[in-house]
Amino acid sequence: MSRNFKIGLFLTVSILLTTFTFYFWQVFKSPNLQVKENDKTFALLIPRGSTFESVMDTLKTHKVINDETSFRFLAKLMKYPELVKEGRYEIKPNMGNRDALVKLRSGNQDAMPVTFNSMRQKSDLIQRLGSKFEFGSDALGKLLNDPATCEKYGFDTTTIVCMFLPNTYEMFWTIKPETLLDRMGTEYKKFWTPERQEKAKALGLTQTQTQVLASIVAAETNKRDEQPRVAGVYLNRLKKGMKLEADPTVIFALRDFTIRRLLNKQLTVDSPYNTYRHTGLPPGPINLPAPATIDAVLNAEQHDYLYFVVDARFNGYHTFSKTMAEHLANARLYQQALTRMKIMK
Repeated sequence: MSRNFKIGLFLTVSILLTTFTFYFWQVFKSPNLQVKENDKTFALLIPRGSTFESVMDTLKTHKVINDETSFRFLAKLMKYPELVKEGRYEIKPNMGNRDALVKLRSGNQDAMPVTFNSMRQKSDLIQRLGSKFEFGSDALGKLLNDPATCEKYGFDTTTIVCMFLPNTYEMFWTIKPETLLDRMGTEYKKFWTPERQEKAKALGLTQTQTQVLASIVAAETNKRDEQPRVAGVYLNRLKKGMKLEADPTVIFALRDFTIRRLLNKQLTVDSPYNTYRHTGLPPGPINLPAPATIDAVLNAEQHDYLYFVVDARFNGYHTFSKTMAEHLANARLYQQALTRMKIMK
């Protein structure tokens, strides 16, 4: 074997080795997912029973993967097709094949932030919250409409929504609906500290009644600094045995949330939620009040106001009064301001 041949063979082997080394480096380490000017993390959802091909379809459909061949090659090398695990996995920008496959193969899924608020009806909660998880809305609805399940947590099928305190929670997409309820039950108990329980008791309210009242206050005003005063009005009415006459409860009874001003005939709707017909609190909340609004009820302002009407300056607040005569005078000012506004338009 000549010297030149040996040199040529050495150079050829070196070039091939370098080429394969570079290729394997690219397969393992080179960015291959979320590389097309995408600075957002992609949440890859892998349902129970998924196959490697269904995972690939999802990656391709959402244009997450750049070089499919290299990903498939390494996936087979790492035996991922036989180890597909359900879950929610965050694929970060410029992620390499190996990092992604190690994550997917291990089943080390990422928790997701779950936020819910501004919901009026239980059906809204079931649909919007249930759809965020693998189990779906039907499974959640089945539990929340089951008397035995609700009783387990100290509620009935109407008041069970009180257990869902609006906030942001970290949860796994694959969580079971029963586990979700357990988590909400734990969060509910954390919120209702002995101090809060004592405050509710001092007001003559149960925890559920406090949240029902808070839902009315939330519907009346979104001004945090005004909510304790509004709560005080309704507490005064309850103490005197007066009807609450809260418009939002009638709107809830009618299930028409496009209503801006109620007509007299609408105030006669036959519903336990109509506080113009029934004394006391309605049987359940008319929305999911925020923890801050519940605290506004627990720390309600002590005063002698029994009435309130929208402030004639349209500043988002209300004008409060102690007597019906004062209230009617304030209501006239509001109506006059409203008429002037309509004329100007």
